[in-house]
Order: sequence, then structure tokens, then C-alpha cells
Amino acid sequence: MPGKLLIIYHSQTGNTEKMAKAVLRGALEVEDVETRYLRAFDANLDDLLWCDGVLIGTPENFGYMSGAVKDFLDRTYYPAQEKVTGKPYAVFISCGNDGSGAVYNIQRIAKGYPLSQVVEPIICKGNVTEQALESCREMGMTLAAGISVGIY
Repeated sequence: MPGKLLIIYHSQTGNTEKMAKAVLRGALEVEDVETRYLRAFDANLDDLLWCDGVLIGTPENFGYMSGAVKDFLDRTYYPAQEKVTGKPYAVFISCGNDGSGAVYNIQRIAKGYPLSQVVEPIICKGNVTEQALESCREMGMTLAAGISVGIY
């Protein structure tokens, strides 16, 4: 049975979407992992329960994650209790500042599920560079490969 990876993201300017597409490209390099790629408002509890790991992408807004990503976490947090314990996750952030507020708050909430961070966050400050996109591709491939071989 193939592993299952959920990629959720929110983007207003298109920067986080570029990063999310690179994450998806990396995940799709692992053939025996099924991937769902959804905007945060379109993802729900069933998607989170379905997956074996989740990648979360958000812009940093006012030193915090986007409202759409927060909405997804709000909608799934309590219903997911004791159902997603230890699922691997990673975060990618686009920002104009330093991204640390968004990362910190997602990590805080993820501990409560609890999810297990398996890859260091990617923070892209300013314009999305080819290097940032390559790091995102590697993140997607890493999480998918880990799920595929049962590391996570």
C-alpha cells in the first residue's frame, strides 16, 4: 500500500504557491507515495487523517502564519486528538521579515496534536530564489521518501 502525503498551503502574492509547487515536484519524484496538494481552506480533517505526513506552507503575515493555515489548524486540532500522534511534518515559509514568528507558532500548535517535525523549516525571505525552490523540492522528496521506506 503506498504512503500518503498531504501538502497544504496558502498564498496571496504567489510566493508561497511557488514554494508549494516545488515541494509537490519533489514529492512526486517518489513513485509509491500518493500526494494530495490542497489550499489550506480546501483541506479538512479527513485529509489530515488520510495522510502519513504533512507539509505546511504559509506566508508570514504580521509575524504569524496566514489566517488560512491557522483556520485549517483550528478546524482539525481537537477532532484530530489521539488520531495523528507522531505524524511527520515540515514547514515552508515565505516572508518579508524573518519568518520566525510563523515557524514558532506552527511548531507550538503542532506539538499539541502531537505532530513530529522531521525536516528543518525552510524560510524564504523576499523574492523566491532558485535555491529556495530547490530546497523546497528536496523537502518534498525527503518527506515522501521517508514515508515510502517507513522511516517516519
